[in-house]
Amino acid sequence: MPTVSLGLAILVALSRVFLAAASIVPAPRALVPNATATCLQIASSVSSASEVFWPTSLGLGYTNDIYHWASSSTQLATCSVEPGTAADVGVILQILGSTGTPFAVKGGGHASNPGFSSTTGVQIAMYRFSEVTYNAETSTADIGTGLIWDDVYAVLNPLGVNVAGGRVTGVGVAGFTLGGGYSWLSNQYGLTVDTVTAFELVETDGTVTTVTDSSDPDLMFALRGGGNNFGIVTKITLKTVPQGQVWGGLITFTENEIPSVNTATANFASGVTDPKAAIITTYNFLLGQPGVSQLLFYDGPTPPSGIFDEFLAIPYLTMDVSTRDFISLVQSSPSNATAGERGIFNTVPILEYTPALIDVIVNETVYWGTQLSLSTGDFISYDIEPFQPSFLSFGSTSTAAYPPDRSQPYLPLNIYYAYASALSDQTFWDAATESASYIKSQAIAEGQNVANAPSYGNYAIFSTPVSDIYGGNLARMSAVKARVDPNNVMGQAGGFKVPE
Repeated sequence: MPTVSLGLAILVALSRVFLAAASIVPAPRALVPNATATCLQIASSVSSASEVFWPTSLGLGYTNDIYHWASSSTQLATCSVEPGTAADVGVILQILGSTGTPFAVKGGGHASNPGFSSTTGVQIAMYRFSEVTYNAETSTADIGTGLIWDDVYAVLNPLGVNVAGGRVTGVGVAGFTLGGGYSWLSNQYGLTVDTVTAFELVETDGTVTTVTDSSDPDLMFALRGGGNNFGIVTKITLKTVPQGQVWGGLITFTENEIPSVNTATANFASGVTDPKAAIITTYNFLLGQPGVSQLLFYDGPTPPSGIFDEFLAIPYLTMDVSTRDFISLVQSSPSNATAGERGIFNTVPILEYTPALIDVIVNETVYWGTQLSLSTGDFISYDIEPFQPSFLSFGSTSTAAYPPDRSQPYLPLNIYYAYASALSDQTFWDAATESASYIKSQAIAEGQNVANAPSYGNYAIFSTPVSDIYGGNLARMSAVKARVDPNNVMGQAGGFKVPE
């Protein structure tokens, strides 16, 4: 997830952009046959723990339920429903299945792909699944799928424990985990899916079940990275680890310091072996010029000398780096600054961030920043996210659907474009696709074996073939889907769909 430089001049300019973006409303709702009748049936069938909202409802229920971080992912649903119990989720799924009504399931609402967690049919918002329960005996935490990671850390931080969750503020638990999950703690404990011990799943026939490695290893495998293909997850149980104070935060650099940042980033990616250390280097194009938002992280109050010295020696525009609580570290990145804009992600799997490839990425930032500013592009960014070569060794392709290949430490470069006009959607989608293809070609040209590398679904643009995400795991996932969702009810919702 990209970060944004917050110098005073930039903050003022961004505020003007965001005020304009706030006036953007979702596209008119397309008619969905029988959706109104389906909404009425749901309203009359669920318990008092749940509630159905309409576009005309008083209060903010409906507005909050359809809201997405990227306005381009918000649609005007026929109605929204906030289920309050897993049993009610089962009732809702049975009604949706019997009527064939399109629907969407929203956790944190951070998806940039249009229609992945939004709909013109029935919008399910999981906000009421908001528990965080720590079990000291098992060293696990039960986490509701209506939460964002900030909520989770706020509960666990005072207890001195943590989970391998999101790295920046505002990201939802559900989609992040069901897609894989790259964490500040991944060098030490693996992807988020590698730390899941159980899912509470509502199957499309209404059955509420707890899925574990022992109860149903195939379904557990499919849920670890398989998205919203197998039912609706209402609770996730994650392993916890001890957590004290950490060190790090955000530094921003102006254009003239980019060569020094490039060198420091390449040296960190190739030379730092301490699993407690991590970075995200984000190249931005904003207000007509490139710059860098640099996130530093160390899982301890003070990093050993030498790890971050190159970054700290570069003259900066702003710096917010200190010893702090984990939640403070996560919230030090103002990644929600572009909330309300239209937006799109895309990704490129990378094996090594070489100096030459970093130069390619910087050039792409400047090129597309310049080009897309002519089409209401406000913020163009490319995130470099290096991890230790061993970070995928904590799970296996037989226990998790994503990634389908752990023999190589593929790294998820993130492309993010924010813009103002719906008329420019196709322009930005095409640009994100073209840029990703070019960067991948350059990685291949320098000898990186990424031609058939898996794409990270949580970053991948909607046009990405599902086989590019799950590779050889797709056949096993399809068999699981045929068993647990034989009528393809989850096919009525958006997302990367596993074939029947």
